[in-house]
Amino acid sequence: MHRLAAYLWTSPNTLLGLLLAAPDLLTRRHVRRVRGVLEIAGPWVGLLLRRGTLLKGGARAITFGHVVLAVSPEALDQSRDHERVHVAQYERWGPVFIAAYLVASLLAWARGGDPYRDNRFEREAFGKTAGP
Repeated sequence: MHRLAAYLWTSPNTLLGLLLAAPDLLTRRHVRRVRGVLEIAGPWVGLLLRRGTLLKGGARAITFGHVVLAVSPEALDQSRDHERVHVAQYERWGPVFIAAYLVASLLAWARGGDPYRDNRFEREAFGKTAGP
């Protein structure tokens, strides 16, 4: 997919990531662009990821379009390859990715699996990387 088309196709999700990270984005302390993806870490994002997910213990990083949010700069470095798989998934699925991800979690759970580890999108990301 052409880069501009990929950015446009994922833009609703990217915008959501930017809005969620707005307090930390404004400080620009831990904001960087790496291979076309904006990476943001900071106290607000950390709080969101630790307390605002359904994962036990929270999440270390999460992707929204071309934005990756993480609890720390170290978590950004450690999860980069895993999160880049999710960026590619957003580029394939576009604005419906979040809904598709949630449906995949529900299907995994309905089959008796773990809604995170057995989610087809996470399995792809874990299959191509050492971990999140």
